Amino acid sequence: MTSSTQPPSGEAAFERRGRRRSASSKEAILLSAYHLAAEGGFAALTVEGIARRAGVGKQTIYRWWPSRAHVLLDALAHKADLRLPTEDLGSWEKDLRAFLDAWFRLGSQPEVVLILRALMAQAQIDPDFAPVFREEFLQRRRAALGLLLERAARRGDLPTQPAPALVPDLVLGVVWYRVLAADDPVAPPGIAEDLLRALVPGATR
Repeated sequence: MTSSTQPPSGEAAFERRGRRRSASSKEAILLSAYHLAAEGGFAALTVEGIARRAGVGKQTIYRWWPSRAHVLLDALAHKADLRLPTEDLGSWEKDLRAFLDAWFRLGSQPEVVLILRALMAQAQIDPDFAPVFREEFLQRRRAALGLLLERAARRGDLPTQPAPALVPDLVLGVVWYRVLAADDPVAPPGIAEDLLRALVPGATR
């Protein structure tokens, strides 16, 4: 006898198909937003254009995101690997090296740099988007690095200089300065290793 708490098989199948369609639509929207921004820049990005390329209606997009900037932020997280490594590799030096390698690898992708510039600029003028960008992107990077710092402090191998509280500003600030203000490549060869040596006296290759 079928439990009364279980939906009929036809209804369950319909729900599964609906979830698959929603997931497929979201995937198409995010990829479309990412590629359109990479091709034409943020100024040319519109919800209409995203919907057209994704093959969905505008209302489908607005059901999940309030603006093109919110779509693009999720698209960047979906397309690029924004999750920075936080696993315990046995030492502050090894943990930080893995973090820096991933951070600068992200910064070496031209389309990612283009999108980051656009999102940072939008966060300065859009009071609705600004807190989302801070929470979903900026604070998550700091939180990931904070985890490594706390672990190193417990382990006892965190250097006292530079001051631990300054490390997130130094690590994340280098990339943001190069993204926003420098003409040079964001991630030239050797920059992660150079920064590591500045933060971990006596670091080995």
